Amino acid sequence: MTKSYDIVIAGGAAIGASIAYHAMVRPDFNGRVLVVEPDPTLARAASALSAASIRQQFSSAVNIRASLFGIEFLRHANELLAVDGEAPEIGLIEGGYLFLATRAGAPILAENHALQTALGADIARFDPGELKTQFPWLNVEDLAAGCWGRTGEGWFDGYGLAQAFRKKARALGVEFRKAAVAAPEMVGGRAVALRLDDGSRIACGHLAIAAGTGARALVRQTGFDIPVHAKKRMIFTFDCRERLENFPLLIDPTGVYCRPEGSGFIGGASPAADADPDADGDFEVDYNFFDEHVWPVLATRVSAFEAIKRGRAWAGHYDMNLFDHNALVGAVPGMSNVWLANGFSGHGLQQSPAVGRGLAELIVAGQFQTLDLGDLAPVRLVDRRPLVEKNVV
Repeated sequence: MTKSYDIVIAGGAAIGASIAYHAMVRPDFNGRVLVVEPDPTLARAASALSAASIRQQFSSAVNIRASLFGIEFLRHANELLAVDGEAPEIGLIEGGYLFLATRAGAPILAENHALQTALGADIARFDPGELKTQFPWLNVEDLAAGCWGRTGEGWFDGYGLAQAFRKKARALGVEFRKAAVAAPEMVGGRAVALRLDDGSRIACGHLAIAAGTGARALVRQTGFDIPVHAKKRMIFTFDCRERLENFPLLIDPTGVYCRPEGSGFIGGASPAADADPDADGDFEVDYNFFDEHVWPVLATRVSAFEAIKRGRAWAGHYDMNLFDHNALVGAVPGMSNVWLANGFSGHGLQQSPAVGRGLAELIVAGQFQTLDLGDLAPVRLVDRRPLVEKNVV
């Protein structure tokens, strides 16, 4: 027998579970929701393997607004996602991002700062002297400016957030199934049913594709294509003998980053474009990348990092939208009931509250009702209209 659901969501990590949760808490929705996820442990999902941080220091208004909502959601997640009086613990630490700029990058930093503060983000802008006063351990010799999120930016337990969304959605009546969508059945630009890899057939009113790095193969079966590729990113841990007070999530002008984690630090960097192949199942850690590209930059920027002890490391995959490195959120062009939430390019966890709410609004009400995410619509691929984001990390 073919079961029928009003909404079927392909992908059950933070984004997919957020869509399910936000649909179920709407007073105008009383339908059935199914989340299909092949690995409920999320062991290799970006939700579990990323650096799990949130910032408002973007250059595009839609990304800033999405993260402003995201931080408010995270601040109240223990109430919003509690089940039977048991509150989740997502470990939010508002330590701030610190973006650093040389003379060449200072004008863009100033431009971004003006937009961020105009939209309500609490971002301080410092000259080199002010940077040294605020962060005495920082080498500012080559710097012209820096911007730091005094509040509203930081890091958290991404896996904990994803599981909290899942648990709350389940408590609200969402069904979860350990399976993957093998093929959608398309009729006249609509997904009418789905074949799952367990052999079952599911009829659907709407299909939301939030399958991370697995989304492209599924979207192609609907007759559309998205430039979303799995790219490996490695995260390295290390300890430092010296105690460094007030340490934020530091973004060097080179793109190398680090932040506190427990009693130590984590850090990493994106590889050069010509050394960044599709991951193709590769989760191996290249420790030479840290030794040759990450640590020398950190040791130059923070002299205390000249003597560190490297610890464990891991690799994960981001669903990178190579068109413009911004998320694809909204209807698949030419289709009336197929929706995308993909291509987050490393921003998925922080945007999961806003995107989940926004896509639930589109599906149930037919329009954005609280925060307009229209700039992220997938139709920009067809129109060849990239959303330029200058603060790509």
